[in-house]
Amino acid sequence: MTTSYDAIIVGAGPAGLATSRELPRGLDHLVLERGDCIGHTWANLYDGLVLHTGKHLSALPGMPFPASTPLFPSRLDFVDYLHRYAETFRVPVETHAEVASLRRDNGGWIVQTTTGRQLAARTVVMATGIVSNPHVPAIAHRDRFRGRIIHSVEYRRPRDYAGQRVLVVGLGNSSGEISVELAGAGAGVSVAVRSGARVVPRQILGIPVQYLAVAMSSLPQKAQRAVQSAVGRISELARGAVLPGAADGPCSNVPLIGLHFPSAVRSGAIRLKTGVAEFTERGVRFTDGSEEPFDAVILATGYRAAIGALGDLIRLDECGFAARRKRVISVDQPGLYFVGHNYDVRGGLRNIGQDARLAAKLIKPRNGS
Repeated sequence: MTTSYDAIIVGAGPAGLATSRELPRGLDHLVLERGDCIGHTWANLYDGLVLHTGKHLSALPGMPFPASTPLFPSRLDFVDYLHRYAETFRVPVETHAEVASLRRDNGGWIVQTTTGRQLAARTVVMATGIVSNPHVPAIAHRDRFRGRIIHSVEYRRPRDYAGQRVLVVGLGNSSGEISVELAGAGAGVSVAVRSGARVVPRQILGIPVQYLAVAMSSLPQKAQRAVQSAVGRISELARGAVLPGAADGPCSNVPLIGLHFPSAVRSGAIRLKTGVAEFTERGVRFTDGSEEPFDAVILATGYRAAIGALGDLIRLDECGFAARRKRVISVDQPGLYFVGHNYDVRGGLRNIGQDARLAAKLIKPRNGS
């Protein structure tokens, strides 16, 4: 049997919950969550995770964080917030409902779950983000390595690696945070860096750098240039001579936020290495020809948009996201929207709120009222 809805939202993380809350009243919809709880992905990230974005611009539409929440909420703070958000707005979530495929049917959609359940909807919102789709690069001779290899999404806590030689591959925000806490727990940490990084402080004079980035958009051009120049000088001082600069590109718009990582490199607590050429039995051979032994390798190699269920129904843009117009609208399929797929220094959670409102305004009940 097929159950019909006005809309199906795929994903019960912040993007799915915000979109549900923003939909017009009376619009019959369901939010599908692959995991066993609301915000399953966030509930299973590493213990020490703290948001880079301030709570005032990380709250979802309609509900601020409690006054007692720190300026930069922890993972547990955020997971608790998501549960309260879903309860407050009575978001209709079905857990253990991973989407296997989507297909067109009579101008609408058929959504098939991995349990065999079939749902019909006029509209589908992909609120799946990226963290549920970790990118694992192909590195030669991986099967030779006798140590442990995981992706950073599987990492939980630093004490599991105390006293070990650990290589972290990649230099994004996950890599920076994980490397610093590993070094603090007594691991011997090296980080393999193919390209450089743009470093910005998390706060400037006590103000989150994210807030400055948002505020800049409303300033006159002259003032914007002055602020950009000041932040640029601070960033260069923070990066110093210990990190190579980032290459310009359309997809590298989220900097390494915070000064702990370059400080740890400067102090010698973390060593930088070149890119990984191949695994060996005992460790890794790098692109500069050097070879070192390691007990564990953590691939902090990023994520890709979690949109595989759409198959060849959509095209991808140059950054691997679904091709869209006006931020959320599929250019390939009517009645298909994407929320939680815009990332920049202004904050992914802030963008989710904006995009949830945009998508919700475009979704109408089946009777068109």
